[in-house]
Amino acid sequence: MPVDPNAKPSLPPDADGVVLRLPPNVPQVRRNRLTRWIGRSILRIGGWRMVGKFPDIPRAVLIGAPHSSNWDGVWGFAAKAAMGLDVKIIAKDSLFRVPLLGALLRGMGVIPINRSAAHGVIEQATSMIRGAERFWLGIAPEGTRKAVERWKAGFWKIAKAADVPVVPAYFHYPDKIIGIGDMFHLGEDMDADMRRIRDWYKPWQGKHHGTV
Repeated sequence: MPVDPNAKPSLPPDADGVVLRLPPNVPQVRRNRLTRWIGRSILRIGGWRMVGKFPDIPRAVLIGAPHSSNWDGVWGFAAKAAMGLDVKIIAKDSLFRVPLLGALLRGMGVIPINRSAAHGVIEQATSMIRGAERFWLGIAPEGTRKAVERWKAGFWKIAKAADVPVVPAYFHYPDKIIGIGDMFHLGEDMDADMRRIRDWYKPWQGKHHGTV
């Protein structure tokens, strides 16, 4: 069922009510008042707030949709900083060889991955999750800002191989909400799971489109 934008989270909102507090088992960065203040300030100035609740689990694949604008990254990283959420995002390792960019990306929780390695992206990401006591991996399943009829199945394959649930996050621009939904436990039928998750996303509208 969709999350009610007016529903109260199981934990009280953090600070001024803009973001959610994180349960103890969710990976978190070392507390930094400045970065959390900056993140909250960006969301507050933009008129955004968060609803829902985070599951109290140490490992998961977090997906975000609809992804229809570069602004999604602004609001998403602002929320991440404001909460102190340590969710990792993978990017091709060549980006980290660009002067200063690599340090910036690492500071934002982006980690390099070798797409040409013998073990593919899915295997590398799965190994990261399985090899850590706490690890949340963030993925945009649409794979592009354009509206798509089929999502990329990488997030399902990673979550299934790592034996972790999928936690859905959404952007709903009409109400300026970033929402967290109930986690999905995956079955053996990938297509059925993908339809179930995409059906859950139908009410939410991105800046330029919803999910199709």
